[in-house]
Amino acid sequence: MNRRAPLMLQIVTGDPRPIIRQIADGIKRLVAGGDLQPGDALPSVRGLAQQLSVNPNTVAKAYAELTAEGWLLSRAGLGLYVAEQRQRLSDPERERRLDEAVDRFVGDVIGLDYPSDTILDRVADELSHYATKKTA
Repeated sequence: MNRRAPLMLQIVTGDPRPIIRQIADGIKRLVAGGDLQPGDALPSVRGLAQQLSVNPNTVAKAYAELTAEGWLLSRAGLGLYVAEQRQRLSDPERERRLDEAVDRFVGDVIGLDYPSDTILDRVADELSHYATKKTA
């Protein structure tokens, strides 16, 4: 039986990302980290909007984006559920998005004046949290 999973999301007012992006990224992290499993039910649009103190339209747009990308599955009259994990994008699209993400990341950290090894270690450490939960 599918359980209604609580979403441990937080909206950060100082974050340069729009709220929709923060919600979508947060849900992706929960899925990638294994905190949300395939088949888990998500809170209603209204419920998550109240939890996060945001407009329900904002949550609806984030949910729609995640559904379109294959992260969530909509069941008519029943709500939204975490979809089975699968490769959601073509290999060329995955490569394009990785290139964009790396370019943005490098642009953000280049001025911090850390040695490359320190930056790479921090990224590897952060990614290791997700690899551990996925295989557990």
